Amino acid sequence: MRYFAEGLGTFLLVAVVVGSGIMAESLSNGNDAIALIGNTLATGAILYVLIKMFSSISGAHFNPAVSFIFFLKNEIELKDFLCYMLVQVVSGVVAVFTIHYIFEIQIFQISQNFRGEFPLLVSEVIATSGLVMTILFIRKNDEDSVALGVALFITAGYWFTSSTSFANPAVTIARIFTDTFTGISLRSFPYFVIGQIIGSIIGLYIYRLFEINRD
Repeated sequence: MRYFAEGLGTFLLVAVVVGSGIMAESLSNGNDAIALIGNTLATGAILYVLIKMFSSISGAHFNPAVSFIFFLKNEIELKDFLCYMLVQVVSGVVAVFTIHYIFEIQIFQISQNFRGEFPLLVSEVIATSGLVMTILFIRKNDEDSVALGVALFITAGYWFTSSTSFANPAVTIARIFTDTFTGISLRSFPYFVIGQIIGSIIGLYIYRLFEINRD
């Protein structure tokens, strides 16, 4: 059931990210700021709900970067990490195709949305390290508030990072396959994922640094 929970949660997360982007873009009359507000609110809301739904079953990662951190912390085994990562990526891509279908647009797409290169990599380092620290510090101090903390951090991240805080390799891969508001081109993809990997490790390192000094 853990793998199913991770797959279902990631499906719903990507569905909301991409679907709300399509809806926001269609209703905003070309105003990207209004579209981003709609996309932001929907994403923050679903993150809170999904983490509350599935945290007791799978840990509610929905994110290979988060699963990677818990693998490094020896809280999940290598098999679980690999299975989590697989179901997260596959579920995210399936979600994109499903959203395209229900909005009656071309199901298979490749994004042409070039978002940038090295500045975006740095942005994703900041976003992902911040997300990891949010999870680890809040879980240590107030575990019941992790869902709220993650939802608020990603809501803020949409606006204070130039990359709009993807902070999730599975969501990043899925967004290659939508040439809509939330898409990301293959040219930008490596910078995002590399930034996410580096950021997750930095976030864990900072958390451990505080833990060592606290002891």
